[in-house]
Amino acid sequence: MKTILAAYSGVLKGTGSSILSALQDLPLVFWPCRSKMEKHLQVISVLQWVISFLSMGVACTLLLIYMFCTDCWLIAAIYTAWLIIDWNTPKQGGRRSSWVRNWTVWTYFRDYFPIRLIKTHNLLPSRNYIFGYHPHGIFCFGAFCNFGTEATGFSKKFPGIRPSLATLAGNFRLPVLRDYLMSGGICPVNRHSIDYLLSRNGTGNAVVIVVGGAAESLHCTPGMNAVTLKNRKGFVKLALQKGSDLVPVYSFGENDAYKQVIFEEGTWWRALQKRLQKILGFAPCLFHGCGLFFGNSWGIVPFCNPITTIVGEPITVPKIEDPTEEIVNLYHAMYIKSLQCLFDKYKTRFGLKESDVLYIQ
Repeated sequence: MKTILAAYSGVLKGTGSSILSALQDLPLVFWPCRSKMEKHLQVISVLQWVISFLSMGVACTLLLIYMFCTDCWLIAAIYTAWLIIDWNTPKQGGRRSSWVRNWTVWTYFRDYFPIRLIKTHNLLPSRNYIFGYHPHGIFCFGAFCNFGTEATGFSKKFPGIRPSLATLAGNFRLPVLRDYLMSGGICPVNRHSIDYLLSRNGTGNAVVIVVGGAAESLHCTPGMNAVTLKNRKGFVKLALQKGSDLVPVYSFGENDAYKQVIFEEGTWWRALQKRLQKILGFAPCLFHGCGLFFGNSWGIVPFCNPITTIVGEPITVPKIEDPTEEIVNLYHAMYIKSLQCLFDKYKTRFGLKESDVLYIQ
């Protein structure tokens, strides 16, 4: 009791050193458990990304419109003018920030699941690459953490290589969100943006494309090992046209972050999902994770299951400006075989059985 009173007296005295020493004298019972505090920070770091991705763009758009109706209209006008001038920046390599990519919040994000990045082969800075990322999952947590931040040490593991995670172009039409995404080196998944990175930005570029896209997200569920790839050949043709090597990437545990209600083909709900996917560019999934305060409740916080991302062996691709369908099919088959070998080699190390197979849809 005397210790507590002395500490309280020290706090009231006012100097910084006395306050610090007084706080250090407090019994440990007054401080929260370190592990619990870290877990709370991890949850907050993941939740801020989920909420930002879902609502930041829309919220900032509405705020900008509202500001035009207030005394702050000049600020809104200046930002809108800047938005118009800066409109094409996402298509021209973006505006990455090493400071943002190295934020401490991303280490808490990484440790929540946790997320790991495993390198299997060296990549040459004298070449450009297209990474095919599988599977999509709901939010591509593994793709974002590994390639949109430095939390898992991508630049140290692959020196001289600059990763650019490609996502929906519509995100870059929304104020503030576009800048937030660009700061992590994220770019639009469209022809102009990828062409710039692979043709007019030197070498050492790695464009990360989530090949399955929105269609694949409709099928993701815990324990499911299926990728939408059979008819996805555009990224292979692009690699041939630019002479960029193909690198298969598989994330074990990506589908385990959320549980999703899977509607059967032919049902009204499935038809609605596909219709909205064509209109919006993404698939509205009905999913849930755990609650913010109680782990056994439902919420948008993802389940803390490990996600391990394996970067496979690069497939050397020649530069052919106008590749024939036969050539595209050949390298597409090579890519599928390489991805299946990658999956089979590492599956038993990360919770799967020897009998588990990767389904190519």
